[in-house]
Amino acid sequence: METKAQVLYDFTAEPGNNELSVREGETITITNQNIGGGWIEAKNSRGEVGLVPEDYIETPLITPDNYKSHIDQTDQHCFSEMATSLSTSNGNDPWAVFDSNASGGFSNNWAAQPEGTETGETSSSAWHSGGHGHPQAYQGPGAEDDEWDEEWDDVKTSGGYAESEAGEGGAINRGGAHGSSMKIALNKVLIAISFYMMRVRIYTVFQGGEAGPVWAYPDYQLDCVVADPKKGTKMYGLKSYIEYQVTPTTTNKPVNHRYKHFDWLYERLLDKYGSAIPIPCLPDKQVTGRFEEEFIKMRMERLQGWMTRMCRHPVVSSSEVFQLFLSYKDEKDWKMGKRKAEKDETVEVMIFSTIEPEGLPDLDLIEVEQKCEQFNRFTRAMDDGVKDLLTIGNEHWKRCTGPLPKEYQRIGKAFQNLSSVFNSSGYEGEATLTDALTAAGKTYEDIAQMVAEQPKKDLHFLMETNNEYKGLLGCFPDTIGVHKAAIEKVKEADKLVATGKITTSEKITMSKRASTMSYALQAEMNHFHSNRIYDYNRVMQQYLEQQGKFYEMIAEKLRHAHSQFTTM
Repeated sequence: METKAQVLYDFTAEPGNNELSVREGETITITNQNIGGGWIEAKNSRGEVGLVPEDYIETPLITPDNYKSHIDQTDQHCFSEMATSLSTSNGNDPWAVFDSNASGGFSNNWAAQPEGTETGETSSSAWHSGGHGHPQAYQGPGAEDDEWDEEWDDVKTSGGYAESEAGEGGAINRGGAHGSSMKIALNKVLIAISFYMMRVRIYTVFQGGEAGPVWAYPDYQLDCVVADPKKGTKMYGLKSYIEYQVTPTTTNKPVNHRYKHFDWLYERLLDKYGSAIPIPCLPDKQVTGRFEEEFIKMRMERLQGWMTRMCRHPVVSSSEVFQLFLSYKDEKDWKMGKRKAEKDETVEVMIFSTIEPEGLPDLDLIEVEQKCEQFNRFTRAMDDGVKDLLTIGNEHWKRCTGPLPKEYQRIGKAFQNLSSVFNSSGYEGEATLTDALTAAGKTYEDIAQMVAEQPKKDLHFLMETNNEYKGLLGCFPDTIGVHKAAIEKVKEADKLVATGKITTSEKITMSKRASTMSYALQAEMNHFHSNRIYDYNRVMQQYLEQQGKFYEMIAEKLRHAHSQFTTM
């Protein structure tokens, strides 16, 4: 049976290869889907027949030819009613949209594209290479890119450890309409229709662990290195930017990215996984001083920390968009992958439809709710503890780089001044004493310098780890909130059945979907705890090791100064 399809990207046929040239937005008819090798045979509106790459077209996701258009129209009407109901509610009940549905029941359609997936970026502009870059790496989107707003890098936010855009609010709140569309889409997740099961699904498998459900971790731990920042220019040198070389351990082939590309990746990951997985914000943006060496070094280090954390998550690191970011092959590969990611419909709470607890029974939602509340209390307490440590650490850093070194310098100067006074006595035989006093004074001046430099060697890494966790902890309230809302709706299932708003079958489906969401939350809780234990063991070992070396060096200097004095 011939099937209509829409062309996603322009494709120009190569002469003599039996290929068919098509244009973006054009509707073609698929005449043979069994060509193989990533090709299909199609006919355009002019009656020309030839081969077209499968990735360049969008075929219907539902088997019946006319069902997708029908379900989209139905969902559009459903969304309109839900949005109206949501806007007129008092905002206290995220599920009030169901109770005021004009049809008197649930909408069973959850295949429509959720809100928030469009970026507003034009798709016609191509990537261009230019400026100064890494000759050994593909320049790709890091050089000259008119699809990106040049001012994206130029949004100032607060810096330092004590204040951060990620610390006070969850990452999900960063998107304007994310919350409303999430509430609407969650209704669709809890009640599925049979047609949706015909769509291509991704299975995120769980394994039973001692601590409960855990994500299925890959055999090989992905990692990457963010390094070698270089300054590039565009528009004949009128605008400048910094690009970083990103090298994944899977390919060991570097690709280049600007900060705004990291931000694009963050937005895609937040949109797709934010309802199930906390996606911490990126390092702060900055207006002034963007090209200063110290700032570039700090930003690179924080981007490295963010990428490492994403690499360590088994779901995020294996995602198509993350793999694209790390290892796109060329301009065409990046452009196609970017568009595909921006058109992804499995976003927000719809991500739960791709999660399948393998061979695991439905969970007791009351027990899960208790665990959830316990974890919620823990994350709030940890958030307070992390912020407290950041505040104290920030104050200690200021003392180490300000008043404390000055005190040691004053002591050192006092010893040297006393040595000068002794020298003026004219008494022979005290040279050993005055030399020792002078050396002691210089020792304290050396210690002052060591004190001022030490925070960069130990406290810095402790502060960075806590700063990362501050952002991560700020994401959990939203993630937990999605789960709580689902459980509350399941609790109302009997009432909804009694009032005819849902069927008994739909009630069972709701319970199973909520159970899947509970598995996902518990897997994420266990992932967080295992990473927390690893990170704080590592950073505290590093901190105390450096502190030990620091005081040993001071002790050695003081012992040497002590040895200069003699007793009669």
